[in-house]
Amino acid sequence: MAHILILYSTTDGHTLKICRHLQQVLEQQSNRVTMKSVDEEPGVDIAPYDKVVVGARIRYGKHTPQVFEFARSHRQALDAKPNAFFTVNVVARKPEKNSPDTNPYMRKFLARSAWRPKLLGVFAGRIDYRRYGFWDRQVIRFIMWITKGPTAPDTDVEFTDWAKVESFARRVSEM
Repeated sequence: MAHILILYSTTDGHTLKICRHLQQVLEQQSNRVTMKSVDEEPGVDIAPYDKVVVGARIRYGKHTPQVFEFARSHRQALDAKPNAFFTVNVVARKPEKNSPDTNPYMRKFLARSAWRPKLLGVFAGRIDYRRYGFWDRQVIRFIMWITKGPTAPDTDVEFTDWAKVESFARRVSEM
């Protein structure tokens, strides 16, 4: 049994939902899981954990600065143990952009960070216009219009492939 830390960065809660699903699958495989927000605890001590998983959302094409700071300040400790990183973004709804090799946000993260996670994942996120404030709704609808995504203001669509999330969790457990 491994003690696994899942750190997450979320804005609207969908990355947290994915992390909770990972937690459920990992615990079914007899792992102990602790979840923390990297946005609230960027200086978390990872020493007590056997494995570390970091999940980060994308908003307006960027990961939060706290994700990069965590990776920078904990790189040596991360490199010393099994670790994984996944990103959640709506671009990943497209088959040609839903893998670590093809997702532009994963490639940007790897280009900007010195940390080289041992396991990478990319998951499609969710669009829920009713939950967004006025300006976020307009900007995201514009981005979706440009990328041929859903633009109806009452749209609430989850693009996440939950079988892919479960497969990622099993791979984390096997590390």
